[in-house]
Amino acid sequence: MLNRFLEPRVEAAYTFLRIVAGLMFAFHGVQKLFGVLTEFQPPVGSQLWLGGLIEFVTGLAIAAGAFTVWAAFLASGTMAVAYIQFHWKLGFGAQFFPAVNKGELALLYCLLFLYIACRGAGRWSVDRRGAGPARA
Repeated sequence: MLNRFLEPRVEAAYTFLRIVAGLMFAFHGVQKLFGVLTEFQPPVGSQLWLGGLIEFVTGLAIAAGAFTVWAAFLASGTMAVAYIQFHWKLGFGAQFFPAVNKGELALLYCLLFLYIACRGAGRWSVDRRGAGPARA
């Protein structure tokens, strides 16, 4: 019964997920690039600043559904690097676990954006209107 109720809403739910995740990701970029609602702003041109630029641009692209496959793939890779380099640091023991190394969000974004890259923009997107590669 629940499946019958939810099935017609799959595409809308996916679109909502893509938009919200993209905007949240873009906001992380805004924080790094412009120091919004944070006391730390990385130096321009640093690895963290470049990560913020990637977060901002790919987040907006994912939210709009523009060049979604490419943007989500780049965002996923960026979060894989962030998780491995800044959270996990190839440490074993307790440091291996995301709850300990504080990398849950980076790992979740990595996997979510990999899924979005594999699935494509979806029905309600700029890509669907012809601006880039899309999968229905």
